[in-house]
Amino acid sequence: MDDYDPKIIAFCCNWCSYAAADLAGTSRIQYPSNVRVIRVMCSGRVDSIFVLESFKKGADGILVAGCHPRGCYYLTGNEKAEYRMEFLREIMPQIGLNPRRLRLEWIAGSEPDKFARVCREMVEDLKRLGPTPLKGGIE
Repeated sequence: MDDYDPKIIAFCCNWCSYAAADLAGTSRIQYPSNVRVIRVMCSGRVDSIFVLESFKKGADGILVAGCHPRGCYYLTGNEKAEYRMEFLREIMPQIGLNPRRLRLEWIAGSEPDKFARVCREMVEDLKRLGPTPLKGGIE
């Protein structure tokens, strides 16, 4: 599966992880081009439906990235995100998905290297898992 490029959707909070992704780009730090970044105001606003719908439409993996604990711009948004992602990881096997396809990371705006590293790690993990067993496709 050397030619398999997993499709990854990255939901990034506006204040930290999106800033890290942006800084990675402007600093020319390489990360996989198959990562689609979606800016959200807070990782706590990433609803479970967004994640499930992304998988349904063919995403091989989902990254939810937010501010570090106790550093959330909205105080407890990242705690809500953590709770939701734990719930989703519990139900994913019931719908035929490996929970390793969903990753939650705390990435500060000053950590573009970490953003790029997490993206590279996700691609490698997903290559080992293979394509999503769900139908659909992302353009």
